[in-house]
Amino acid sequence: MMDSPLPNRSIICIDMQCFYASCIAMLEGLDVMKVPIAVIGNFQQPGSVVLAASPPMKERFRIKTGNRRYEIPNHPDIRLFEPKMSFFLDMSMAITKLIAQFVPREAIHVYSVDESFIDLTGSETLWGSPEKMAKAIQQAIFQQFHIRSAIGLGPNMLMAKLALDLEAKKAGFVKWTYEDVPKKLWPVRPLSKMWGIGHRMEVNLNNMGIFTVGGLANMNLEALEQRFGVMGNQLYYHAHGIDYSTFGEPIVSGQISFGKGQMLMRDYATRAEICVVLLEMCEDVARRTRTAGYVGRTISLGLSYSKAAMTKGFYRSKTITEPTNETLAIYKTCKELLDTHFAGEPARQLSVRISNVEQERSIQLDLFDTGKEQRLLLGHTVDSIRERFGATSVLRAVSFTKPGTAISRERLIGGHLA
Repeated sequence: MMDSPLPNRSIICIDMQCFYASCIAMLEGLDVMKVPIAVIGNFQQPGSVVLAASPPMKERFRIKTGNRRYEIPNHPDIRLFEPKMSFFLDMSMAITKLIAQFVPREAIHVYSVDESFIDLTGSETLWGSPEKMAKAIQQAIFQQFHIRSAIGLGPNMLMAKLALDLEAKKAGFVKWTYEDVPKKLWPVRPLSKMWGIGHRMEVNLNNMGIFTVGGLANMNLEALEQRFGVMGNQLYYHAHGIDYSTFGEPIVSGQISFGKGQMLMRDYATRAEICVVLLEMCEDVARRTRTAGYVGRTISLGLSYSKAAMTKGFYRSKTITEPTNETLAIYKTCKELLDTHFAGEPARQLSVRISNVEQERSIQLDLFDTGKEQRLLLGHTVDSIRERFGATSVLRAVSFTKPGTAISRERLIGGHLA
């Protein structure tokens, strides 16, 4: 791959700073830079998470995203709001429409509600240099929506994102080139500060004696591939700032996965209660996998315990022999992982993921499993009913029990109040 020409486009990654808090401030006629504002997931839950905090909230009261509501001091200056997800999504779409006045729509890749990649290549004749165009987009967004943004500019999507995360969020605008990699990227530590490296991967790399991105860049490629497969290849080239992915596709082939995380609204103390939510989550993950036309072999379960628990949570995976997108097959593996690693303490957060996926091109029938074809057909049929009549038009009986969350979550957008 190193012999291929390096991508050298003009790509920016733009992040709307304090997006939820800025939207609320605009709606309420407040100045997000002067008023301490926090957006709370749910006022009814003392343990509800802070989804966004304005700069004064962070500086004066040390409250930031991820804090809990009960950690917010009782101060007359503080303004608390619940999320308005429909409004946030409308704002996100309006900003995307504004950006589309500078570049073709196909040059915009919306990464999340408040972050997008934009390919500026070829637009220089209309707007000037990429730096000038990036700052013009920043200024237009602020003038129209009063929302500040940060921009990383790089020769590919990865470099643009790294420039944003590692430098531009403080500086406002930063351009990175391949020549900047040894000086700006290689000293980065801990490794989880780099986009694409999570805490679990960081532990694995630390166990190999790798503690900086430079250490990763100087590792033997074959050793990384042998240890992590395609992910090892990705880690090595990303450590050199190299990324050949294009808009609309994952950063690297093989990275596709389908997952769902859920913060529970109370402590779930028993295995039976946890299994109710797990089954609902497996149903959703399986539906999305089927809809995309994939099956997967590796199933992962994450569980975080209540804050009062004495035990650390876990995230464990199991690879099964036959790839699947069946709800009950995924659920069965999740239960096995739960029974192996659950410490019996109250749970507060769950996540389910299916990875190691491949296209569902054909059905591998089993002579000893005569009901498989019918189960697959039933899964797609139920998906079609839910697509047409709503997610709660067909539910499993457990969703009507006290631990069930599917009905209450139907009224939410992205897990938050609409």
